Amino acid sequence: QVQLVESGGGLVQPGGSLRLSCAASGNFDSINAMAWYRQAPGKQRELVAAFTSGGTTTYTDSVKGRFTISRDNAKNTLYLQMNSLKPEDTAVYYCNFITRRLGTYRSSWGHGTQVTVSS
Repeated sequence: QVQLVESGGGLVQPGGSLRLSCAASGNFDSINAMAWYRQAPGKQRELVAAFTSGGTTTYTDSVKGRFTISRDNAKNTLYLQMNSLKPEDTAVYYCNFITRRLGTYRSSWGHGTQVTVSS
């Protein structure tokens, strides 16, 4: 099994910043892809930012220039630096890892962390 533990959410005023973290532990040989998703009330879960299996990054248009995804491979940890936050960024943020063990791929999700942007 793979466990993902998220941290860093909270309440912030518009224009503020937050940094989310997601640390992986468990049984896996490699991490092939890492991503952040979010789900706002009444909306579908959407991809926010990701590292692809090729190592490139991708962002949804609404966060480009404001959010930065990064990782620490030694710590199996994924980060999301969120700057210039807007009320529409309010959502539960989830990390997702695609890991490989003995030739089998597994998709694992974090428990989610609430981000609320409000004055």
